[in-house]
Parts: sequence; structure tokens; C-alpha cells
Amino acid sequence: MANQGQRTDRGLDGLTAAAKNAGAAQKGLPPVHLWNPPFCGDLDIRIASDGTWFYMGTPIGRPALVRLFSTILKREGDKHFLVTPVEKVGIRVDDAPFMAVEMLKEGEGNHRVLSFRTNVDDWVRCDVAHGLRFEQAVDGGLTPYLHVRSDLWAKVTRALYYDLVDMGEERMVDGQAMFGVESDGEFFAMADAEQVRAAL
Repeated sequence: MANQGQRTDRGLDGLTAAAKNAGAAQKGLPPVHLWNPPFCGDLDIRIASDGTWFYMGTPIGRPALVRLFSTILKREGDKHFLVTPVEKVGIRVDDAPFMAVEMLKEGEGNHRVLSFRTNVDDWVRCDVAHGLRFEQAVDGGLTPYLHVRSDLWAKVTRALYYDLVDMGEERMVDGQAMFGVESDGEFFAMADAEQVRAAL
């Protein structure tokens, strides 16, 4: 955080203005993947594991500002940045930058399509381009993540995880029985079916 001391409220205000200008001409999300401005140091912004954004240790209480910053979020390797056409600042992300907080189910079985709403009010259709992955949690369970865009993911809430488990089924994947859930014609494996059966 070498340059953090140089960036105070003026830095946050400047970033906010630049983000608004960058998105003003865009109908959708700004093309952050096309921008490669100079790195301007780190800003004391942290996204906690529950999706709360903090600035200098204080929660950002304006949903519109969090939404704005989420549109200029970019990941490079293991690091996250807020990017405008003129600057790039580093931020900290404890887990995933987004939370999947609501799920909509349409259809059943092979015709089921799941869509998730993130904590910044983006709806993401779960499909081959926006898949689910499941990681071992510290408590021994599984934590699901939804691919939102580029290399950015949303952690699925525990309540929605249980809903996914309720919809789950066993299928053979590469000769192995796996437990998972289907959406938009894609099967997303959660875990080895034997382990799931043993845990029930």
C-alpha cells in the first residue's frame, strides 16, 4: 500500500468522478478489459467476505456508489483493481467481490434455468459461460461461487447453497458418479456422489 497515504478523500472523489464519466457513454458495463492506464497505487477500499465495501475501515453506505465502483472492477491474477481510462488503483478483496443473494428458477430437469441476483443488482444467468464452482469450506462443507464476468466471481449465500443441494442429482461425469445441479443444459458438479451419500 505504498501510495495509500497520498490518496485521501480527494482520491475517492476523483475516482468516483472518473468512474461516472467512464460509464456515461456506455449502455452496458464499461469496457474495463480494454483499458490499461498507469497504476496509481492502492486505495484503502476492502470488500469483505460478506460483500460489504469498506473505505478506510468504514462501510460505504451508499448502494449507488458501491454499484458504480462494481462496474469498473477488474481482476489481474490474484489482485483486484478499480480501473478508469486514466487510472488504476488496487483494492483488497477478502473472498469474492460479489455475493449471489437471490435465485430465480425457471423450468425443471433438463429445461431448468437458474438466474442469480448479485448484491449490486446484476442478474446473471447460470450457463456454460457463467458457471458454478464449488470449493471446500473451512468447516468441511462446500462454498459455491458463480462466474459473473471476466475473472470476477460471486459467492453464493448459504441459504441459496441449500436450495442448490435440494435440486441436486447424481450423474456420471468422466466415468465417476458426481452430485451436482443442472442449469441451461450444463451440469455443475458439486462433489463426489459417494461422499455426499456418506454425509447424509
